[in-house]
Amino acid sequence: MSRFIEIPNFCNGHVILPNLERIAATLRDHLDVEQAEIRFSFPYFAVRKAPVSGALSLTRYDVAFLASSGEEFDFTLTVIVPVNTLCTCSRKISEKGAHNQQAEVTITVRMDRLVWIEELAEIAEEGASSPVLTLLKSEDEKFITEKAYDTPRFVEDVVRDVAVRLDDDPRILWYSVRVVSRKSIHAHEAFASLSRDKGVWIDQQRGDRHR
Repeated sequence: MSRFIEIPNFCNGHVILPNLERIAATLRDHLDVEQAEIRFSFPYFAVRKAPVSGALSLTRYDVAFLASSGEEFDFTLTVIVPVNTLCTCSRKISEKGAHNQQAEVTITVRMDRLVWIEELAEIAEEGASSPVLTLLKSEDEKFITEKAYDTPRFVEDVVRDVAVRLDDDPRILWYSVRVVSRKSIHAHEAFASLSRDKGVWIDQQRGDRHR
């Protein structure tokens, strides 16, 4: 058991993306196994600006690094982003408003060049009805409420819009997107998900064009 304690001690102060391959390889060698996997999960706080007042505050995103060392090195970055979604159906049938809910967008990517945590958070927020911010003045609340009303989204819509952005980013080789809407007027959650290996997907598109 002491070996599992020694590795976190070794990692202390060294957990940055360029070091993850070495950390995973060290774990594999230390345990004398063919493959080893190590996961770091942590809250990440980014400075965000309110849309009208410009008030600054910290927004929390939950982040995970997953590194695996075996015959090859594998790494995925996961970012969980809180957002708001406003029900498209409710907006169509209601004359005085529409119900909304807080949702989570979980994006996991494999990449061949650095993709920043803030970039994935921004993609998630722009695909939703509105972002979730920590500090809002009354003018910001008005702006975000109206933005959500003007941008209704089902969870499927959020997944689609996020996927389009990830498809267009050449740094991203593979991705998974999952959206879960909670705290609704319904007694159940709504969710949608999509995973795509872009190399396989691009090959399929090329084959379809040549048929």
